Amino acid sequence: MKSKRFFILMMFLVGFFIITGCGADVASKNEGEKILKVGASSVPHAEILEFIEADLEEDGIKLEIVISTDGIQTNQQTADGDLDVNFFQHTPYLEQVNADSGLDLVVVEGIHIEPFGVYSKEIDSIDDLSNGAQIAIPNDPSNFSRALLLFADNGIIQLDETKTGNYVLEDITENNKNLEFVPVDSPLLVHSLDDVEASAINTNYALEADFKPLEDSLIIEGPDSPYVNVLVSRPDNKDSELVQKLVDTLTSEKVKEFILENYEGAVVPVF
Repeated sequence: MKSKRFFILMMFLVGFFIITGCGADVASKNEGEKILKVGASSVPHAEILEFIEADLEEDGIKLEIVISTDGIQTNQQTADGDLDVNFFQHTPYLEQVNADSGLDLVVVEGIHIEPFGVYSKEIDSIDDLSNGAQIAIPNDPSNFSRALLLFADNGIIQLDETKTGNYVLEDITENNKNLEFVPVDSPLLVHSLDDVEASAINTNYALEADFKPLEDSLIIEGPDSPYVNVLVSRPDNKDSELVQKLVDTLTSEKVKEFILENYEGAVVPVF
């Protein structure tokens, strides 16, 4: 009877040491692992980040990607410290949000350009726009201006050449086809194609909808667009070790090749 109790006790002790040993093993593996929270649009930003997750893990950094569907909210979360950095926007948009919301977020690094395009379910050429056609364009000031500039650069409208800053409808000086530009929330621009003749859509949303921007757009920006998508943080976090490690990894030759191969010109690296 004693020997039986002794055997049970020994089995318990062995199990205890195995469990605690495993626990110590897991703790030692997790010890030193640092978490970096990044707010990002699902395409292509989160896809690019997912591509480098394993590389960062090798350096002891766990990347936590939070999908962004509201740019203003994502910037506020970054300013509040709920996110370490974000990766979804271009510099003019950031500057507008900073001004409107009283934030002080800064650009850490430029990563890529997503040429902005115009799409339609009704026509196959921009020359086929009908008189008085409704055109959906982003409703935030920087992208609203960007859309008007794209139409002006393609000779469809003319804008006040003396204007500085973001363009608004009142800056249109010539509109021979009497186009009606309709402001729409950026995430809804793809859906607006069911209701308007054409829509100016940010490339990340076009990609999410399975458009091939270089093939499917009626007109599109060239690769020299000033609207570079940037990594953004608080000023006090910009030069931190984790953020700079993310920058180094995002601007590697490996990432450049990934972007060029996967997006076929719809996303263009700037590093």
